[in-house]
Amino acid sequence: MSKTETIVFTGGGTAGHVVVNLALMPEFIEEGYDIHYIGSYEGIERELIEGMDGVTYHGIATGKLRRYMSLENMKDPFRVLKGLFQARQLLKKLKPKMVFSKGGFVSVPVVMASRLTGVPSIIHESDYTPGLANKIASNFAKYVLTTFPETDRHLPEKKTVNIGAIVRNELFEGDPDKAAQFTGLNKDQPTLLVMGGSAGAQSINQAVRDALPQLLKHYQVVHLCGKGKYDEQVKQPGYVQYEYVTDELKDLLAMSDLVVSRAGANSIFEFLALRKPMVLIPLSKQASRGDQLLNAESFKKRGYADVLEDESVNDSTLTEAVDQLYSQKEHYHDNMTSYQPKQTKEDVINMIKRTMK
Repeated sequence: MSKTETIVFTGGGTAGHVVVNLALMPEFIEEGYDIHYIGSYEGIERELIEGMDGVTYHGIATGKLRRYMSLENMKDPFRVLKGLFQARQLLKKLKPKMVFSKGGFVSVPVVMASRLTGVPSIIHESDYTPGLANKIASNFAKYVLTTFPETDRHLPEKKTVNIGAIVRNELFEGDPDKAAQFTGLNKDQPTLLVMGGSAGAQSINQAVRDALPQLLKHYQVVHLCGKGKYDEQVKQPGYVQYEYVTDELKDLLAMSDLVVSRAGANSIFEFLALRKPMVLIPLSKQASRGDQLLNAESFKKRGYADVLEDESVNDSTLTEAVDQLYSQKEHYHDNMTSYQPKQTKEDVINMIKRTMK
């Protein structure tokens, strides 16, 4: 394989539309491919990707594909058209062998441009039901890969392949000793990791802080509260909070016995791969299209997680759910043992290589 062979990755808007790309790109960089990433000018994908060794980042104009009425909806078609023109120009210049998309509104013009320039594209959809961006982009892609088998019925049958979740290799390399050093906590004490997503979750943050007097009787608490959600007034022995972490996440997961989290598909499959019993608090239909509710319900049915509705989260319901999960953690571990995550990543890598023009 010539070092000049190029692959373009795209996806953004939330961290969930980036982490799969973060899992795949190092594999291709190591093999000598020239890797480029097309994202928005100021989205979280730029923050996560720009400066990554072996990846060149390109920003384009983006619109947001809203399901509700907004004056911005009148401007967005022009932004999408501008992004399509920019993406087409980039693909003509870079001449990639493949475009791989993780979804989000920034990916739509890139996948459309791939069709216009004759470059094959593959989309990966993590959630139980496809997002609007991936639904639109699926019309222009060669293949759509799904995580949940149930997702296939919502997408074009001839191009849909159920392949499973893609998990970052480095998550399996976590070190509890490093986590203890980073947090100042005791790696041998029961530890609860709380994650509210890259933007943070106010309902979860409030419930956790209110529940600390009860939780800290039995657990240490590591709280990833989201950007701008750090509360300097909350300081108690056994409790640490961070707006977000990057390289430290694998170590924190290695030290943790339980996880409380939103129900984004990428995150919950990572917890599953690491055999971490979880309490999932999915975004409600009032705050989302309902995909997290379906993700969480699927995991509950399989015996991987307990589920707490966002509307009913408070200090007492959260404490009760965590205590019940901890008392049955061996049962959840047993249910998770049949899941084998590493092969999926290899399958996706091989599929990308086979599909290159």
